[in-house]
Amino acid sequence: MATLIKGKLSNKLSNAATAVSNKSQAKVSGMFARMGFQAATDEEGLGFAACDDLDYDHRQGMQMDILTSDEAGGEGSGEGGELDGDSHYQRDGTGPPQSASKDGGPNNELTEVRPKITAWEAGWNVTNAIQGMFVLGLPYAILHGGYLGLFLIIFAAVVCCYTGKILIACLYEEDEDGQLVRVRDSYVDIANACCAPRFPSLGGHVVNVAQIIELVMTCILYVVVSGNLMVNSFPNMPISQKSWAIIATAALLPCAFLKNLKAVSKFSLLCTMAHFVINVLVIAYCLSRARDWAWDKVKFYIDVKKFPISIGIIVFSYTSQIFLPSLEGNMHKPSEFHCMMKWTHIAACILKGLFALVAYLTWADETKEVITDNLPPGIRAVVNLFLVAKALLSYPLPFFAAVEVFEKTFFQDGGRSYFPDCYGGDGRLKSWGLTLRCSLVVFTLLMAIYVPHFALLMGLTGSLTGAGLCFLLPSIFHLKLLWRKLQWHQVFFDVSIFVIGGICSISGFIHSMEGLIEAFKYNIEE
Repeated sequence: MATLIKGKLSNKLSNAATAVSNKSQAKVSGMFARMGFQAATDEEGLGFAACDDLDYDHRQGMQMDILTSDEAGGEGSGEGGELDGDSHYQRDGTGPPQSASKDGGPNNELTEVRPKITAWEAGWNVTNAIQGMFVLGLPYAILHGGYLGLFLIIFAAVVCCYTGKILIACLYEEDEDGQLVRVRDSYVDIANACCAPRFPSLGGHVVNVAQIIELVMTCILYVVVSGNLMVNSFPNMPISQKSWAIIATAALLPCAFLKNLKAVSKFSLLCTMAHFVINVLVIAYCLSRARDWAWDKVKFYIDVKKFPISIGIIVFSYTSQIFLPSLEGNMHKPSEFHCMMKWTHIAACILKGLFALVAYLTWADETKEVITDNLPPGIRAVVNLFLVAKALLSYPLPFFAAVEVFEKTFFQDGGRSYFPDCYGGDGRLKSWGLTLRCSLVVFTLLMAIYVPHFALLMGLTGSLTGAGLCFLLPSIFHLKLLWRKLQWHQVFFDVSIFVIGGICSISGFIHSMEGLIEAFKYNIEE
């Protein structure tokens, strides 16, 4: 009997010692995990706390760095075995799985049904974003920047490629085994993580506002360039640029009825074909005048007053960062993202540099804000019609993206939304929601009518939101989230990009505003 009592007592003491040891080990594991997640949000912290309790209650005697139990996944994330990897390292400890929503909001059917894409397909999307029709303003940047403008085209490509990579790096953190796990899904998630725990949603609001401004300004630029191109294509017709802008906007009103990107995606091939025809025609004409190229007009000095506007134009032509997190998340092999970014930006740099230089050499000091305005009347009309078609076909994508961000921020943010949902219970768009969309289309028209200056608007947008989303925010987010893991040269690059981007952004914004004020003061037409 004494032996039996002694054995039971010994077992109880051994179990108690094991429990205490495992609990301590779990807390140490959680501490190191927290060190790996330097900028963890409140939800992530709760996930680590839950991990400690689960290890103590359910996993005594097991290794603390292997968390594969379905029961742990269910208690830690509320989604059981639906998540890939360790559920405690997902973006939201209590929310839906990553595939449910790219912004932590309600279920997004677009994200759920979207198939995985290859690196080539991802590269095609990035190329379409950075090789759009706004390259038509690059020769104007060479006019005021000379060889420094060419250097800036190369420099902007290198920096935007780098900031795109570090932005994606901010989506990942290391788990206890040293494996990279995607813990965030979007630009907004990264911004919120940087501002947590004091202001957990401030960063997301800043990014959303910047995205809306850039997308809406892109829509405005499409209307502005449509009116400009039409009035220059048919100068003898008694129709002003403002009237052409109104006609273009009337054709764009059906965009207010868009419900998803399925219809928008049908325009992509047409846009690509139109852009290809435009580039071929412009380059062919420039090459036909190669004997008259004015190499002596390419300057080594810059126009101090107008060159900062050129910086904004060049930066705006490379903006793609707001699409990259979603794009990388839908790649079949995310490990190929860095290689894809490298060759797409190298190709963009070469093509943009050659296009800008060849066009400027052809017209030199007579280079206009939209380079096709320099073409002879016959060719100009054909090229401009293709450009107008491309502008009108390109308008729905930024418009729909702006509407989606606006609705999710103010109308569909669960119980935290400021206004009621734009959609009824049957999924149909409510009348007042349709009115808001139509109002956005009309707003782009009014801006295009009262500020019909393509280059100044492009420079202003690039300096204000382009530099912020492509230079400033990615570098500061990278420093904030991955500070302890960065090498000295990475810190130097991030700080340098932030400083240079800040200077270019401020100077470009000031000079673009001065140019707009001067245009209004002296009633200068496009």
